[in-house]
Amino acid sequence: MAEEESKKLETETPSPPAPAPAPASAPAPVTEPVEPPKDVAEEKSIIPPPSEEKTEESKELVPVEKTPEPAETKSSEGSVNRDAVLARVETQKRLSLIRAWEESEKSKAENKAHKKLSAIVSWENSKKALVEAELKQIEEKLEKQKAEYAEKMKNKIALIHKAAEEKRAIIEAKRGEDLLKAEETAAKCRATGTAPKKLLGCF
Repeated sequence: MAEEESKKLETETPSPPAPAPAPASAPAPVTEPVEPPKDVAEEKSIIPPPSEEKTEESKELVPVEKTPEPAETKSSEGSVNRDAVLARVETQKRLSLIRAWEESEKSKAENKAHKKLSAIVSWENSKKALVEAELKQIEEKLEKQKAEYAEKMKNKIALIHKAAEEKRAIIEAKRGEDLLKAEETAAKCRATGTAPKKLLGCF
């Protein structure tokens, strides 16, 4: 019995290493070790129960040897995913830096334009204030000159009126004298019965 068990172990032990050289991308050979259980079923009729434990141990060893293959694929997939995640993180970081630079440049431009606009407003206000002050001075000067000219004109008008009154007075006095003289001459002519010489001279 011991010899048969050792022979069976020899026949069973070489079978598991055979699928090991298979590539990692072919997980199909996992179903091939199903053939040894046929021998095991035949052995069960001949061999006592301890042989079943050994066959179970051999069955357990097969999947343990093949488990690292999907782990390698997982590790490769994990490295690819990690690279993709790192690339995405780098792009996001770059985009955030570009966005921050853009915002800072825009804020700089806004502040620069605001400063220039405020400087223009202050310059405009100062110039307007100077012009308004100059205009006020000119208006005050013109008002003063106007008052002076008005006073001068009033004085001239007063002088003209005075001269006109004097001339009117002279004319009125001359008229009075002429009237009186004419009356005296007419009285003499009536008294003497002669005509005035000037009248005769006119004829």
